[in-house]
Amino acid sequence: MSILPKDKNSRVVVSLVGVVVVMGALAWAAVPFYNWFCRVTGYAGTTQVADANSAGETKILDEKITIRFDGNTDPSLPWGFKPMQREMEMRIGETGLAFYEAVNNSDRTVTGRASYNVAPDIAGSFFYKIECFCFTEQTLKPGERIEMPVTFEVDPEIVTDRDARKVRDITLSYTFHPFETDEPADDTQAALTTGQDTTRMN
Repeated sequence: MSILPKDKNSRVVVSLVGVVVVMGALAWAAVPFYNWFCRVTGYAGTTQVADANSAGETKILDEKITIRFDGNTDPSLPWGFKPMQREMEMRIGETGLAFYEAVNNSDRTVTGRASYNVAPDIAGSFFYKIECFCFTEQTLKPGERIEMPVTFEVDPEIVTDRDARKVRDITLSYTFHPFETDEPADDTQAALTTGQDTTRMN
């Protein structure tokens, strides 16, 4: 008679473990799925990515649109980061080129990576980045300053979209965050090369 309760308890334990595993798998998949969804739909102002080879092939309209530029840094990143132009007026479908400036204000080598979005959110699915510094990590030495280009265009389909057709001002915003890298910093690499121990001071 004691076998049935044990079997019942075992089934309950197995069921609970199964629920935990399924919930963990769903949580793990949620972030990449959300990122994919945003890229495809432009949700939350996520921009689209265009092939560099197709730049200039888009139909250019007579209607103009104003692109505004915004730059921010995570408080834990010791950089100065800002757009080198505040706004740009261009024809819809035309390829635009803008620049951002970054400078490492610390005394150490720092790697950062930019996240981005556009406002209003509805414009995200019509704003295409062709070349962008946000696709790769940026590493700056102490005091180093760089200018980073971004090439983009606005899809002419925006003028026929039911919800976005009245949009004539778009803000492209970047925020730089610290990015951890497995590569040793310059001073550490030098120590490895010369055999010095950087953890000890003479």
